[in-house]
Amino acid sequence: MGLYDRYLALRVRRDSAPPPAHVALVITERDLLEKGAYDTLEAFFDWAFEYGAERVTVYVSVLDEAAVPTLERELADLDAPRSLAVRGPDDTEPADAPIRVGVGLGGKHEFATAVRGVAERVADDDLDPDEITEEDIEDSLLFPADPDLVVKTGAERLSDFMIWQSVYSELYFTDVNWRDFRERDYLRAVQEYQNRQRRFGR
Repeated sequence: MGLYDRYLALRVRRDSAPPPAHVALVITERDLLEKGAYDTLEAFFDWAFEYGAERVTVYVSVLDEAAVPTLERELADLDAPRSLAVRGPDDTEPADAPIRVGVGLGGKHEFATAVRGVAERVADDDLDPDEITEEDIEDSLLFPADPDLVVKTGAERLSDFMIWQSVYSELYFTDVNWRDFRERDYLRAVQEYQNRQRRFGR
């Protein structure tokens, strides 16, 4: 770690504002084709937990659906500092792990799947339609926890991932491409988060 990185790390650790407990990262299938991309992802996990995160969620947007099974296998084999759960478009079981990865799983698809689950409970007389709550929807999502900070590399364009969960998240866009993303870039994102006043829609 260079002098500038140590300076950023010190500022993050000494800031009175807490770091994000749940960090989400949005990258693309193309990002993972770059040399060293998986090493960077493993390092990202290390940085997140080192600087206070308790949970990390990653979304890999995919153009070629045929690539999803291969990406799922490669991501499941990552050398991660915590247990890891990978979910794709065909999965229905919620991800319950400190590190959760979605591959080709858009928010619209996830939300529609959750609504179907709630509808099935209603059809089975397990739930009264008049008593459906936000918690019932959230409990049916594949990624039920709300991220505090969402990091998007490469451009100021966000996918529809976690459209329910990220409604009050702080969004951080960086023009640094994933292949060039370093610890200092993560620290800048955390520092920006600490400098913001969260309003949660108020």
